[in-house]
Amino acid sequence: MPILEIRDLSLRFGGVTALAGLSMEVRDGELLALIGPNGAGKTSVLNCVSGLYRAQEGTIGLRGRDGAGHALHRLAPHRIAALGVARTFQNIELFKHMTVLENLMLGRHVHMRGGVLSGGLYVGRQRRAEIEHRRAVEEIIDFMNLEPLRSAEVGNLAYGNQRLVEMARALALDPAILLLDEPTAGMNAEEKESMARFILDVKEERGVTVVVIDHDIDVIMDISDRVVVLDFGRKIAEGTPDEVRNDPAVIDAYLGHAREGEAAVGAGT
Repeated sequence: MPILEIRDLSLRFGGVTALAGLSMEVRDGELLALIGPNGAGKTSVLNCVSGLYRAQEGTIGLRGRDGAGHALHRLAPHRIAALGVARTFQNIELFKHMTVLENLMLGRHVHMRGGVLSGGLYVGRQRRAEIEHRRAVEEIIDFMNLEPLRSAEVGNLAYGNQRLVEMARALALDPAILLLDEPTAGMNAEEKESMARFILDVKEERGVTVVVIDHDIDVIMDISDRVVVLDFGRKIAEGTPDEVRNDPAVIDAYLGHAREGEAAVGAGT
């Protein structure tokens, strides 16, 4: 059963079409990979789902935890996050001068309630809520093996650990669906293997539906249940990793872009 449905989505920036009538769905509990050559529109899809971009045409529907349907294309980003949609970014977006624990606590912001008075006095319901939020964050720190780094400033961490902290902060939102944009970018082989394992654990142990974009096709084919392939903002293939790997349209799209790159290099020499 789909947890997320995208129908006839079109996104344009002036004369540039980023998405052209895209329709796809994400099934509850699956790990869906979104792949395609550079400029295919992959990140634009995540930006539309999370509310950073507003498409000119089409709909995005989310089946919430309460079983009700929600039209994400009509909502602001903070409303979408409150419905259980969390994401990471191509470029790490952390508060570099704050600790790992503090960054994860910020990931709980959509669940925090209470007025100025109760927050300032830190009594009663506000205190109990704070304790519960800290418990949830400590559980994620343990899950992501970040305990030795919990008090470290994020800006002092190695790049691979910062990637893990960003995913941990997204998990702190307690999402129903997690959108990962290039989670292994810039990592070495060992770090990629570790990240792939964590992504699988998020799906299998925490029951979170995952949509992942990554240029490492080997990683994608190893961990995904289904793959959707985009090219020039259109869906050109969809299926299991084996089906997509052998699809002529996919092979042509990747090889075609490679040839264009070679032609451009040749023209410049």
